[in-house]
Amino acid sequence: MPHARRPEYPEVNSSYVLEYVEVIHRHHKRTPYAANAFPVEGYPWYCDDEALFYYGAPLPTPDHSRGLDDSWQHGSDLYGVYHDLLGLLPDKYDPNLVTFRVTNNIITSQVASMVTSGMFGGEAQQNLPLLVQPASIDSLEPAYTCLAATKSFSAYGPGSNDSGWTSHLKAASDLYAKLDSISGVSPIDSGFHMSFDHYFDNLSARLCHAKPLPCNTSNPSLCVTQAMADEVFRLGQYEYSYFYRDAGPRTLEYSTAKYGIWVAELAENLRQAMLANYSASAGDRTNGGIRYRHNIAHDGSISLILSILQIEKMVWPGMGSEVVFELYKRKQNQQYYIRVLWGGQVLRSSSPTLGILDMLPVEILIAYFDGLVGRKAEKIPSLCNP
Repeated sequence: MPHARRPEYPEVNSSYVLEYVEVIHRHHKRTPYAANAFPVEGYPWYCDDEALFYYGAPLPTPDHSRGLDDSWQHGSDLYGVYHDLLGLLPDKYDPNLVTFRVTNNIITSQVASMVTSGMFGGEAQQNLPLLVQPASIDSLEPAYTCLAATKSFSAYGPGSNDSGWTSHLKAASDLYAKLDSISGVSPIDSGFHMSFDHYFDNLSARLCHAKPLPCNTSNPSLCVTQAMADEVFRLGQYEYSYFYRDAGPRTLEYSTAKYGIWVAELAENLRQAMLANYSASAGDRTNGGIRYRHNIAHDGSISLILSILQIEKMVWPGMGSEVVFELYKRKQNQQYYIRVLWGGQVLRSSSPTLGILDMLPVEILIAYFDGLVGRKAEKIPSLCNP
């Protein structure tokens, strides 16, 4: 997926100084999860070329080498922007200036091992710490319990009787029947038929790794066509747009409760960055402080933050999808401004409060977040109470 790269990066004019950056992106290519595999696969997946680190220790992985290559390139591209072009990142990894955070899913640590290598080289990889919260309360994934959000989503999402959802599944019944006949998936398998998530993941993983679309193991002439796969991908995009934007105000209510803690952490990070008093001319922070935070997460994580920002056009975030929050200070008035990039370009919100997130006074975005979740997420306990 597109991300911040030097060739396409939209530079800000010289009257602003970049003070702080926070990146959140989805992990890169992987093999399909076991739950998304067909009952009988027509060919194997070989992952015998991995060489990764998990919290500093070598560990075998199901992740594919192409995903690792993409992760390294992603890190290198970001370094090209935020070090080579803008001078924010240090020459060498410095834990007092840069942090990396992952979820409890091992895939994010695998990606981190290559992203950090792409940014700071192999030396940093040996002792570079990855921040992670306990599995039961992780706000980045997110994994904390929020019963109200679960109840809200179950009223209009997969498994619900919501008319917008059931009409979508009914319209796709012919495609489901074709896919089932090829894959051998039972028509009553709820995992494959509550949404297009499983078929989307299975087919996209094959194409991402340059593998052929599947055929029926008993009748090799009966295969998933590219047109069928494209239809699955289109419907998957529709589903994510429905989950996170098109089902109305309840999508913002759901996303706010579900991802509000991470949003409150982001708001606090922006506050702390403004207190750090970064001086571009001195090339250092006189009062210390982190200048770059990097979060490696999941499609659900990215979808939730896009929903909270009320992005104009919602899509299913692909592998490596990236949102970047850039905090600038204007030299003339010493005021702070925020820019948000999605896929390497300025994000457009349908919220009249946010609009085009290009040099918006930062207090507007922070007030928007505080209004939804409260300072330090003080509203989340009540929002999550069903």
